[in-house]
Amino acid sequence: MQVVHINAHYEAKKEEILHFVNAFDTTGEYVTQGERNVIKSFDLDGETINIKSFKVPKNANSFVYKFLRPSKAKRSYEYAERLAVNAIRTPTPIAYVENHTALGLKESYYISKHIEYDFDFRALIHDPLFEDRRNILEQFAEFCFQLHENNVNFLDHSPGNTLIVKRDHHYDFYLIDLNRMRFEPLNLDQRMENLKRLWLSKQMIHIISKRYAELANKELHEVQDVLLKHSQNFKRKINRKKYLKKKYLKKKK
Repeated sequence: MQVVHINAHYEAKKEEILHFVNAFDTTGEYVTQGERNVIKSFDLDGETINIKSFKVPKNANSFVYKFLRPSKAKRSYEYAERLAVNAIRTPTPIAYVENHTALGLKESYYISKHIEYDFDFRALIHDPLFEDRRNILEQFAEFCFQLHENNVNFLDHSPGNTLIVKRDHHYDFYLIDLNRMRFEPLNLDQRMENLKRLWLSKQMIHIISKRYAELANKELHEVQDVLLKHSQNFKRKINRKKYLKKKYLKKKK
């Protein structure tokens, strides 16, 4: 059985979109080819769209995603719509498609409009001399404040999941990889914890905290101390995992 949900603006192109989905393995251009998920681009009557194919869930999860919990594809679509209501940018959601058996979910796909972006947030981490970096970070702080004020807790708020489009000295920020998200009021500690995955340097933390504090009507140290704490704790946790994995692999040899 196939479940199909199409954005009303793309209803007339449903047949062509489903053709892309059903021929996903043999058509389209790779955008990313990960171990879990694959993204390909397709030309839809002169418009480029992206189709994300999620990894087929194993037995227990297959049952869960059919009967107990929305699939990642469905969540991605619905969360994109909720972001749009709050004027938070993300590639326009076009459709989601699910293939089911009697026992559970199999293949699932999220389809969205492709955007031409200039760089992602990772570029600011890797290059401290990135052009207009301070201005970008200050505007990013404004973007994060907007997220939090709208009760958006983006659980995958990592460097690769924010795409940035430059418009003179103004920057538009687009969220991608949306399937892990909660919508809930956030206190200051939760807000700063939400930014911990961004792998921020102390200088970046200072710039972001200063602008965020101005918007939140807080003292700089109130915001900066909390963000620094969560950021450093996260880095230590990840570095320890890497160390233990390296030690295990070395021992295994």
